[in-house]
Amino acid sequence: MPNFSKRCYDIELLDEAIIPAQDLYLNLRELNTINTYLGGHAVTLNGMASFGLLTHQTYTLLDIGCGGGDNLKSIAEWGRKNKLNLQLVGVDLKADCIEFAQKHCANYPEISFVCMDYKMYLQNHTQYDITITALFCHHFKEKALQELFGYMQQKSKIGFLINDLHRHPLAYYSIKWLTQIFSSSYLVKNDACLSVRRGFSLAELQQLLPHNTFKDIKIHWKWAFRWLIVFKHA
Repeated sequence: MPNFSKRCYDIELLDEAIIPAQDLYLNLRELNTINTYLGGHAVTLNGMASFGLLTHQTYTLLDIGCGGGDNLKSIAEWGRKNKLNLQLVGVDLKADCIEFAQKHCANYPEISFVCMDYKMYLQNHTQYDITITALFCHHFKEKALQELFGYMQQKSKIGFLINDLHRHPLAYYSIKWLTQIFSSSYLVKNDACLSVRRGFSLAELQQLLPHNTFKDIKIHWKWAFRWLIVFKHA
């Protein structure tokens, strides 16, 4: 039985340098299905709603590690429904992810994508109103995460939000069972439950987040074993 008392650092197949494009695309499609039906996108939208955005202003948003763009697509649809003016940018290191995302979001002119390491991108760009990341943090070790959270704090005018996994046995065995039965992707079958093992406890998140944000940060537990972290600048 896996040890859930501490994070696992086994490498996910999705983090390999070379993945056949069609295998990656199938993985991205299935991840979108999982996030849609198990509430992953809803967690992000819940965090977006907490910022209290106004209809008469235009807001810029950066999604770090945007993958196939499904997260930004859900935000764009939410923005349209709520009559919000959003300019959305996704940045990802994998060229195949960006190519998929551009096709996936072709009918959303408010979304654009950049293929680049997020650190290099942020070093050369000004602030965004909001920075977000979803199912990205668990891919990294602690030092890299502290660096990421620092960037998100520095580069957001209004605040940032993080949507990631709660490491828990029920989450692990549930997603393992679901993907073994319903998934056609070897990437999803391998990485879904491994991602849970790479997820976080509440105490770990509290240690990783910038200490000077504690009074302005909220950490919520959400259905489907997700952590929603929302930081708002005072």
